[in-house]
Amino acid sequence: MKLTFSRTLMLALAAALLALAAPARAEPPAPLAPIPSLDLARYLGTWYEIARYPNRFQRQCAGSATAQYSMLPDNTVEVRNRCRRADGSMDEAIGVARQLGGRDSARLEVRFAPAWLSWLPQVWGDYWVIDLDPNYQLVAVSEPRRQYLWILARTPKVDPGAYQALLARLVRQGFDPGRLQSSATQP
Repeated sequence: MKLTFSRTLMLALAAALLALAAPARAEPPAPLAPIPSLDLARYLGTWYEIARYPNRFQRQCAGSATAQYSMLPDNTVEVRNRCRRADGSMDEAIGVARQLGGRDSARLEVRFAPAWLSWLPQVWGDYWVIDLDPNYQLVAVSEPRRQYLWILARTPKVDPGAYQALLARLVRQGFDPGRLQSSATQP
């Protein structure tokens, strides 16, 4: 089939109009950054999961989840994650976290694999504190690719206004709050 000049021009114009009518692609978010500084001693203790992005390693969790952070003698942090399964039993994972950078760095790595595998870089996962209120009561934790996100609080329920303000800040950092799965402790 031979195209005439006018037919070619019409096809080109139609393609251009379709391209203009297509929704604009959002600019990729800026690289994720942790908060400027973290007082690890204040951060230690119990945190309740308020919401999270669904992930493969918490599939068995059907109810409330907690994270307990305790300082170890070698200046690493014991991480004890617990959640309730659908049958009512508790699931627990114990790991270790290490701070990257200076003593006030909000960039940590966590490992749940056995200690003898700690030399392998792939057993360490990024754990970045990306939002934290001044009173260390509400926190958002993620990693550079934004694949994972957890919202934790010192109490099982948080003030709705504080939670909505946190969600707004997370949106500005390139997160989709629609992907969040609320914990059983948060309405």
